[in-house]
Amino acid sequence: MRQMAELVRTNDLSVISAIEGLLAEADIPYTVADRDISTISGSIDAVQARVLVADDDEAEARELLTDAALGDWLRR
Repeated sequence: MRQMAELVRTNDLSVISAIEGLLAEADIPYTVADRDISTISGSIDAVQARVLVADDDEAEARELLTDAALGDWLRR
């Protein structure tokens, strides 16, 4: 089983959509975890959606998001 790295945690659907588009275009496999439950919890931020990539793809994905001016959303 591959280990996954968390790139972003947010309930901002526009940010998640932009990240999904970039990752898909770059052929970097990703998963958005907790998407459904984060939608239910809404704006209270009790549970946020998490964008995950395989550890092997993390560096490339982080560079991609930074180059697209989405680096401020990256988890440290």
